[in-house]
Amino acid sequence: MPLIDIGVNLMHASFDKDRMDVISNSKKAGVAALVITGASVKASLEASSFIKQNPDAPCALYFTAGIHPHEAKTLDDEGLETLRNLGMNAVAIGECGLDYFRDYSPRHIQRHCFEKQLMLAADLGLPLFLHERDAFDDFSAMLKDFISKVPNAVVHCFTGTEAELETYLELGCHIGITGWICDERRGQNLKALVKKIPGQRLMLETDAPFLIPRNLPQKKQRNEPKYLPHIAAAVAFHQGKEPVQVAEETYANTLEFFGINSVAPCLCEGKN
Repeated sequence: MPLIDIGVNLMHASFDKDRMDVISNSKKAGVAALVITGASVKASLEASSFIKQNPDAPCALYFTAGIHPHEAKTLDDEGLETLRNLGMNAVAIGECGLDYFRDYSPRHIQRHCFEKQLMLAADLGLPLFLHERDAFDDFSAMLKDFISKVPNAVVHCFTGTEAELETYLELGCHIGITGWICDERRGQNLKALVKKIPGQRLMLETDAPFLIPRNLPQKKQRNEPKYLPHIAAAVAFHQGKEPVQVAEETYANTLEFFGINSVAPCLCEGKN
């Protein structure tokens, strides 16, 4: 059963020398499609251009258009208009949200940037690809005002508390799980909470090149979407399910969430 990686930073500089090999290796591992994360106007533009230039890529490729809260201070009217234009072909608006852990952009500017992207998703009728770290109160309050105006929303790389998970599920959000669940230092809470995520709300992602699963048989420095089956297996174990069931559920969820009709079977020849 194929998998879909809903969050891979494929335009990151670490992939500049072997981007197409990374995609080919993903296909071989059983990953049928990649959703390239737009974490800035530049990255969103690059993702859109790369997809247009590679219509025959081994995996089906899609992209989101957005500005990560770290980059919120870069938002201007021109950038917002660029995101609007990119939204005509993107499958979601984001990565957007709030990050009070790093505060690379001032918090009031983060909130302004997030609100602009919430409004944009509502205007375009697109799902939201969301980021939240150490900003739950402000983030959830802002999201509540817009959640009914967008078709779907996924909390990318969820690592929060049980109360936060319950709030997101009550709002109707999907939950994205990364290799954080494979981290013996930081992932213990997530291992307990993942079983509380309903099958129809779960999606999988690597967040590559970040968040390499720490329990891979051989230590690696760079995360890649080819490791998504490893994450799926960890999720299945902690949910008490078979990996094929998690693959089937997340595959169907992802197609529906992003409004993708199907991913051609010939694009995936990897493991079941």
